[in-house]
Amino acid sequence: MLNKKKHPIKLSKIIVNKKAYYNYNIEKNFFSGLVLEGWEIKSIRSKKINISESYIHYYQNEMYLMNATFQPLHISSQSIFCNPTRKRKLLLHRHEINFLSARIKNTGYTLITLSLFWKKSWCKLEFGIAKGKTLRDKRLHIKNNEWKKEKLNILKKNRIII
Repeated sequence: MLNKKKHPIKLSKIIVNKKAYYNYNIEKNFFSGLVLEGWEIKSIRSKKINISESYIHYYQNEMYLMNATFQPLHISSQSIFCNPTRKRKLLLHRHEINFLSARIKNTGYTLITLSLFWKKSWCKLEFGIAKGKTLRDKRLHIKNNEWKKEKLNILKKNRIII
């Protein structure tokens, strides 16, 4: 048999929701596919999307992406009606949906979109189970980040070259 080298799957991020990492403590990440239309794929390729205010909603034993804005391109959407903020179905297994719906029912937990990325030729969504941060938590996070930067600068200045 021939020993073929397996190349790692190339993941290229389209958009990242930086606001989610600041406002929420993300406990666990999940990946899923999306049911999209043709004009939505074209707007993703041209990066005319916004997921900063989006979240995932559980409705009738299915998960939907809500509040994500996909701006239609003028050249691709002349003959069809494009709703930029429609709900988009997530492609998940039944046991994943049951697990996530049970976690949502806990107080203070929500499902937040983290990023959109390409996996081979498929557009995938990364989302996480999150709990909101308090103002005190945000201040502590900023303080820790500033201390890390300061510590690196101190170590850089005190480095001895031989």
